[in-house]
Amino acid sequence: MMNTPLPDHDHARRLLWQMVRIRRFEEKCVELYSASKIRGFMHLYIGEEAVATGVIEQLQPNDAVVATYREHGQALVRGVSAGAIMAEMYGKMEGCARGRGGSLHLFDAKTRFCGGNAIVGGGLPLAIGLALADKMQNRKGVTVCFFGEGAVAEGEFHESLNLAALWQLPVLFLCENNLYAMGTALRLTESVTEIAKKGDGYNVANAVVDGMDLLAVVDAAAKAVASVREGRPFLLECRTYRFRAHSMFDAELYRSKDEVAKWKTRDPIPMFFDQMKTANVLSDADYESIEMEVAKEVDESVAFAEAGTWEPVSDLTRFVHSEVKPS
Repeated sequence: MMNTPLPDHDHARRLLWQMVRIRRFEEKCVELYSASKIRGFMHLYIGEEAVATGVIEQLQPNDAVVATYREHGQALVRGVSAGAIMAEMYGKMEGCARGRGGSLHLFDAKTRFCGGNAIVGGGLPLAIGLALADKMQNRKGVTVCFFGEGAVAEGEFHESLNLAALWQLPVLFLCENNLYAMGTALRLTESVTEIAKKGDGYNVANAVVDGMDLLAVVDAAAKAVASVREGRPFLLECRTYRFRAHSMFDAELYRSKDEVAKWKTRDPIPMFFDQMKTANVLSDADYESIEMEVAKEVDESVAFAEAGTWEPVSDLTRFVHSEVKPS
């Protein structure tokens, strides 16, 4: 672990609360998916909670977040309500995207959460556009673009880093390297598996951090965001691991149970809590109260989604076709 100053009680409790609520929210989503309440594709963030928690807390309200299809955690930490997310996953109108996006396409303009994106690497050029708009309008916002290591094989990754460096755009490229692009190991797809080093080819500052160590992520993200606020793009590679399959339809034949079990010994939630407990920053009572608060929030989000309304069939083409009035 890095020699990062320990947070005080309130800060440590907030960090732990964010990670626990991501974990419990997604565990409930698994139950609901099995009960056919949630349909379609669903990709879980379980195991990677320290990344979203540590990075997004460095942001300000005017900053923007662009995410992938594994974005429930980012949306929660960014401030999108659990109820709006759950209703979206149910397909209800009360969802953050009126039920039209589902698990893969969460969006919330109020928090500048500019989408989950189902296309691998699809968020990278969008982040360039957002950052360029901020720069042209003299806004001091930072755009954080989350993507997996699989996106590094896409042309958009290289084009986006190049443009960000050429135009000195305020973008934090945040690679969540969980070692497997769907079901293919990184070592089988990239001749250079150290993702951060790819920034060197485009004159983009870069760093690597242990994505399972929350305090290390907090420290690395704070430094990266500070650099971006000065107008320089930055590539931060967070080496993490997802404990669940790629999606709910994944047979997970590409990695061993022993490998998963080994990574689970570095679960970011108990790792952080044990560190804080040993340092007398948090107690068992803190953890218990967090669990109760989170359970209440998750239950309320489900109730909100259940009580939501379906969009009428008459609205099928709304937001799809524009009305053109004859001249």
